[in-house]
Parts: sequence; structure tokens; C-alpha cells
Amino acid sequence: MDHHMFDAQVAVLSPHYRVLTWDVRGHGQSRPAGEKFSIRLAVEDLRAIMDELGYNEAVFVGQSMGGIIAQEMAFLYPKRVTALVMIGSECNTLRFSLYDFWSMSLTTAVIHWYPAVLLKPVLAHFAATRFEVQAYAYQSSFAMSQADFLATWEALLTCLHYEPGYRITKPLLLTHGEFDNWGNIRRIAPIWAARDPYSRYVVIPRAGHNANQDNPDFFNDLLLTFLHEHVPVTYAPV
Repeated sequence: MDHHMFDAQVAVLSPHYRVLTWDVRGHGQSRPAGEKFSIRLAVEDLRAIMDELGYNEAVFVGQSMGGIIAQEMAFLYPKRVTALVMIGSECNTLRFSLYDFWSMSLTTAVIHWYPAVLLKPVLAHFAATRFEVQAYAYQSSFAMSQADFLATWEALLTCLHYEPGYRITKPLLLTHGEFDNWGNIRRIAPIWAARDPYSRYVVIPRAGHNANQDNPDFFNDLLLTFLHEHVPVTYAPV
């Protein structure tokens, strides 16, 4: 995807908060991902953007891989994180089963050999329940080269690291779509929510993997409530 997947959120957040959307390298207008792409590299890119703009900390809202990047920011640089909002994301630091790793490895092998022209429509279908969102996912995926896609996918498989005893100690809004069938997200979410002491777990109704796009009204109300609770607006944005 690219930064336009958050257009519906930017519209309602901008009157209250300073908002930054970005394209991770290899996505949208950021080219290319390159052979050295990793989640850690994406974290360092985002940290550099924050430094350039003069912000010491922020609330990070991440969907799928964006949530993984946000989790790693909290793990590596907890002082840079005010709160976290996850949308259809795996948990980087929980223990994965052998079956989960086997499934991911099999999927990687299939993706390497499956023609992009056939694969991307399938992925777009799994991304959302609404036709308009599926169309967006399809169009944005074709802006990404096959090499960048593979580099990004492999980075996702190598970034998971089980951390016994680790807890996210920042306010955490943990969400996924009611019909999100991506990986083990629906199965792992309640376990994740029970692990972290400051988490709130909400299932977005009538939504798939891109839940913030499938049901933006529900998600936006939820997000604004969470932000007003943990990051009260005390000034008018410039």
C-alpha cells in the first residue's frame, strides 16, 4: 500500500492533531526498497524523519507491516513513542508456533514463483471487503516492483523475535477487521491483548485486513476517542 490508505483518517485527525503520513521505502513514492530492506531499516528511516521535523515522540498508527514497524520503534526506542495503534498486525515479540513458521515459509516459496499479474489481484481481494478498497489495494500494489515486493515480504519473515517477559508499556489500541483472514492475526490478537497491561482490544465490524478503510467511520470514532484519552489536545495545530 501507500500513504493514501490513511486518507480517511487524515481528514478527521488534522483539525485536532499534527499528522504525518509516509511511504516506506519501496512503497508509493519511495523508491526503491533495495536488497538490504529490513524492518529495522524502516524504523531508522522513520526516526530520521522525526529528527528532521524536530519531534521527539509521537503516536504511531500502523496497519499490517506498518504496525510491525511501530512495534519495533517501541521496542528499540520506547522514549520516542507516546502510544500505539495497531490495525491488522502481527505481534513481533510473541512466540510463533512451528506451524506458523511453516505456513509463512510455504507462502514465501509460492510468492517467489507465482506471477505478479496473478498474485496481486488475489492479495487485493484478501485485503478488504469493500470493492473500492480492493481496487485501491490492486492499483497501489502494481506501483511496487516484484523485487521490492519480495524484499519486503522476506523482511517481514525475519523480523519476528520472541521476547520472553517483554511487555509494551505504552497505551496500545489493538484492532483488526471482523473478517481479517490474514495469517494468524485474529487468533493471536486476544493473546496479545492479555499480555500487554495498557492495551484495549477492539474488533472492527464489517471490515477485512484494511479495516481502517473498510469501515472508516467506526475506526475513526475509536481512534479519536483513544487519542483524546491519551493525548489530549491542548493547543491549536499550526
